[in-house]
Amino acid sequence: METLDATDLKILRTLQKNAKLTTKELADAVNLTPTPVFERQKRLERQGYIKKYVAVLDPEKLNQSLLVFCKVKLIHINHEIADAFTRKIMRIPEVTECYNTSGNYDYLLKVRAENMKQYQEFVLNKLGTIENLGSLESTFVMSEVKQEYGIHI
Repeated sequence: METLDATDLKILRTLQKNAKLTTKELADAVNLTPTPVFERQKRLERQGYIKKYVAVLDPEKLNQSLLVFCKVKLIHINHEIADAFTRKIMRIPEVTECYNTSGNYDYLLKVRAENMKQYQEFVLNKLGTIENLGSLESTFVMSEVKQEYGIHI
């Protein structure tokens, strides 16, 4: 992979703030003409620096305002058990993020739900059915203080 220069980094920073910019708007923001900006953006996509473009939705407007971080400990773990767990988690829409972690828990899940009742149903009917689930600890978010979607570059 090529090394990123200052212009590449500026393009990435700008797109992190607003990925909906047109090529011309992006070119103006990084002080280049549209053609080289378009070519650089396509190269950054091909090389995997830009994984995808998404719209950030408002969970409250979509009736998904309960945010829970759920720490999961498995009874025991090996490659087969970890693979089975992650395959099941990938199919659960309430889980928006899942991280394999070190420490007292094996996984950290970010879960969205409509309310406490729906979260309880999620725990009982979805998480609770996963084999090798040892324990879980839920932390309920009272307010979101900072939410950044980009990477500091």
